[in-house]
Amino acid sequence: MPRHDLLTCLRDQNPLVHCITNYVAMNIAANVVLAAGASPAMVHAPEEMVQFTPICGALTINIGTLSVPWLASMIAATTTANTHKLPWVFDPVAHFITEYRKQAAQQLLAQRPTIVRGNASEILTLAGEAGAGKGADCGDSVEAAQGAAKALAVQFGTVVAITGPVDYLTDGDQEASVSGGSPLMPQVTALGCSLTALMGAYAATGPAFDAALCALAHFKVAGTAAAKLAQGPGSFQMYFLDALAAAQPADLAKVIG
Repeated sequence: MPRHDLLTCLRDQNPLVHCITNYVAMNIAANVVLAAGASPAMVHAPEEMVQFTPICGALTINIGTLSVPWLASMIAATTTANTHKLPWVFDPVAHFITEYRKQAAQQLLAQRPTIVRGNASEILTLAGEAGAGKGADCGDSVEAAQGAAKALAVQFGTVVAITGPVDYLTDGDQEASVSGGSPLMPQVTALGCSLTALMGAYAATGPAFDAALCALAHFKVAGTAAAKLAQGPGSFQMYFLDALAAAQPADLAKVIG
């Protein structure tokens, strides 16, 4: 099956995606997953993880607004996902800004996520290299982080996606780049976080590398289409959700080949 046909599988299967994400991202992440054709669940109480996670097609973890009880939920959910062989996606948002956040990110990384998605600064520092990030904002180029991405992929047996003007994807063996989108995309808060949730939806339907690649392509296609209609970041978000819903496998094929 061609990779871009994963979009058809996603819409046919309508997988339930367990999204433990930050307060800022909850609404846009849920809307992105819905627009693409999957079903989001924003469940985060520690007491629910063991029972809830196994009924989902995939899990996504985002540490943007980290706290002690949320970290407990994340560890319980990832442990449960691993036990049930469910794919899960890790978004190490600004993990380098405090010692607590660094330790939490390394604890989650040790759980061996199926996919890791971050900006270049997050990927560089996750691999133990120096980065120039400022909070959640990236200060490094995608190209500068490609070596770190490959190292993480090999060490943890994961697929690593670096998002930026041109996205980069690797599993330590295969690699791909995805172009497109719009400069308006970083002006919509938590849009990147919602991409992590979308990767979870695709991971529920196909192999990890293909899933991450299709999610990146879907975002780029929608961003390009939305930018043609938007007057600014506010209207861009509206048109972006419409474009996610309207995108077809053939559109993804033009981006990923």
